[in-house]
Amino acid sequence: MPKPKSAKESVAESVSLSKMLARLSRKRQEVIRPVLESPREFVLMSVRSMAERLKSDPATTVRIVQGMGFPSYRDFQKFLHDLSVARATSLDLMQASSLRDAGIPVYVREAFEQEARNLQGLRNSLDFSRLESLARRIYLAKRIVLIGSDLAESLVVYFEYHLGLLGFCALRATMAGRTSHLARMVGKGDLVFAISFRRGLRQTVEGLQQAKEHGAYCIGITDTFLSPVARFAHESILASVETTSFGASYVAPMALLNVILVACANYRRARTLAQLQEADREQRLGFRWYE
Repeated sequence: MPKPKSAKESVAESVSLSKMLARLSRKRQEVIRPVLESPREFVLMSVRSMAERLKSDPATTVRIVQGMGFPSYRDFQKFLHDLSVARATSLDLMQASSLRDAGIPVYVREAFEQEARNLQGLRNSLDFSRLESLARRIYLAKRIVLIGSDLAESLVVYFEYHLGLLGFCALRATMAGRTSHLARMVGKGDLVFAISFRRGLRQTVEGLQQAKEHGAYCIGITDTFLSPVARFAHESILASVETTSFGASYVAPMALLNVILVACANYRRARTLAQLQEADREQRLGFRWYE
């Protein structure tokens, strides 16, 4: 079974920015709005520095933060960190690099160290027993729909291929029309994976919402609990895509898909071996392979 959610995770999943702001008066909304629009500029500031930047005072700033639902200013800073990750663009990431005018080997080493941190973060946060429950859902599902577009399409293709190798009926939804059609088609007994990171692609999020409304069980794969993917899915698993350069790193999400597949392959090992035995001859002698 999934681990109990922390208070931070529960708040992030259930409360959107618009709902947070709705708790404030119009005047206080305008005071805090610059922080929410550019969280990266404010995330490391003390409450006094933030108040000066907002032309407010520390006591009022703390009251605004508490009015939004945060127990303390430190909790608000943690939220801003997650928000800055969710809203980061390729330009933001490139400009935020801690290195300036370094040699290529230094940049490469820093990138590898970030990949290692992403993997370690996944390893530390993942409840391994949860993967057994997930494998059971995959085996019980009538159909499995994989929703993901743009760069996440590469993860969908990889996941679909290996689920097919294990004998599951997995359907890929990477285009807007296909996503809409499959989301309408699913229902109770079907399983949907929605994969999108940071702010979340519109077609992926809307496909997830539609599939959920039609009764499918939805699992989100994303990188922050502030993502709409995490907010709308029945359950979600986080894998960081943080990078020291630009774009997104898929080392941790790929590792997550791999361990899900390992859980599936070994959940009914005899079935998997029988399935792979049928594929074995083609893999040894099939026409696809260069001689």
